[in-house]
Amino acid sequence: MVRRVAVIGAGPSGLVSIKSCLEEGLEPVCFESSDDIGGLWKFKEVSEPNRASIYRSLTINISKEMMCYSDFPIPGDYPNYMHHSRILQYFRLYAEHFRLLQHIRFQTNVRSVKQRPDFSRSGQWEVVTENREGQQEKHIFDAVIVCSGHYSYPNLPLKDFPGIETFEGKFFHSWDYKGPEELHGKRIVVVGIGNSGGDIAVESSRVAEQVYVSTRRGAWVIRVVSDNGLPVDMKYNTRFVHILFQLLPVNILNWIGENKLNAMYDHTMYALKPKHRLFSQIPVINDELPGKILSGGVVVKPNVREFRGSSVVFEDGSVVDKVDVVVFATGYSYDFPFLPSSVMNKSGHRVGLYKHVFPPNLEHPTLAVVGFIHALGAIMPQAEIQARWVTRVFKGLKKLPSKQAMLRAIDNDTKSMEKTYICSKLVPLQVDYVSYMDDIAGEVGARPSLAWLFFTDFALFKKILMGPVTAYQYRLTGPGKWSGARHAIFTQFDRMYQPFKTRQVDDKPGSSFLGRLFTWTVASFMGACAAYYLHLHPPTALQNLISIISPEKL
Repeated sequence: MVRRVAVIGAGPSGLVSIKSCLEEGLEPVCFESSDDIGGLWKFKEVSEPNRASIYRSLTINISKEMMCYSDFPIPGDYPNYMHHSRILQYFRLYAEHFRLLQHIRFQTNVRSVKQRPDFSRSGQWEVVTENREGQQEKHIFDAVIVCSGHYSYPNLPLKDFPGIETFEGKFFHSWDYKGPEELHGKRIVVVGIGNSGGDIAVESSRVAEQVYVSTRRGAWVIRVVSDNGLPVDMKYNTRFVHILFQLLPVNILNWIGENKLNAMYDHTMYALKPKHRLFSQIPVINDELPGKILSGGVVVKPNVREFRGSSVVFEDGSVVDKVDVVVFATGYSYDFPFLPSSVMNKSGHRVGLYKHVFPPNLEHPTLAVVGFIHALGAIMPQAEIQARWVTRVFKGLKKLPSKQAMLRAIDNDTKSMEKTYICSKLVPLQVDYVSYMDDIAGEVGARPSLAWLFFTDFALFKKILMGPVTAYQYRLTGPGKWSGARHAIFTQFDRMYQPFKTRQVDDKPGSSFLGRLFTWTVASFMGACAAYYLHLHPPTALQNLISIISPEKL
């Protein structure tokens, strides 16, 4: 019987794991190496070894309604895209509201986690911790949840850059970047065009003499501001769009998306066009980068071939001389140094975890990894639904398949990912956000049923089908049901609009008959697509009359 649970890390995944333990009547003890909650969202002027690190100006590129926990909406007056200080504020509000702080031991590092000698009988773990005075302590836990994240080990592949030892300037990983203060008047090369590389290039270009961005593959660049000024994720991360992805060939969807992006700025002309299609990899999200390229503040270059003193030679033979600083935005490696190597097996580039959570080779399912996931969506809702599933497994309320079945599922997942996405050592996994959330919610028993809502609450059905896939949807039913979930869904756009209400303006004039006709036409088309999808994928809720009459059977 699982009772005491060790939670490693008090970041976004750790906080929700503590809360999920408490909801299931378990006793969590969280070990956090720093002096505060928040994980990487706790800004430090100096990066600390084996800890995630952020820069001073960092603003999240996921809107607040799409990143908040399912039963604790972010305050309406908070901006839609929040500075890291606001995100940390939100985590503190969450921790205080649910009384999580009393379960956290700060400034305590986990040195090792290993199975007890009687693991085959007890399923227990021995956890060795070390406090800030260097004193070690052994603990016995019935289960362990690992929430250590995957941005703690910067990847600095200097061996891939011949001549780096001759470079006369300064170089460092983006993990060490805090701000542009020391880059005034410098000539800078940023290696890598992910989100961090794009942000650093844009920010440093305001003070530098010239900034160059080197990219091996190129990138699709999207904006956080979408049509009519809406947050892009609230506009497009909907179930209706998800259904279209199930119905239409991906090449057509790529063509549509790429044409929309190129209509804003031609990726070929801007030297950004990547070797991959739009939906094969998570795009770079940066509103300012195209403008900086247009104004010459940032110049896009191919991959670096070699360094020669203060010169950088690129693969096309071009050379940039008198380079002062090189920033390697070359991603992160992942590691779980405190776990036994026998526990974390590989599957392709990724760790072989069942549904990205459970190691399949343990006699007892008493170890889980929460938050080690990658999708075009916030980690908070994904970690939360994982934690809810994990604690129900720990409690014995859910059973995992056999070891053989889990290994087959892992192998199939790996093959599917490698076929659909571009996976590598640095980006070992990627999942479809809505599919994954629904899958794990199905394990919890909290997946919303569109079919049932169509007949019982049509207004809510429309919100869930056409509106953003916010985490509130996974509190409508099942274990952990929250009475405020429906209201939160109906008011999510009110909270989105609230920060804009800073000046009185006239309302828009009333819509015309043609405008209303167009709206109804689009709505009818969307309804037909949804009906066709339900016809192709009939939910179990409609397989017989009993499921229609009895919602508890959904």
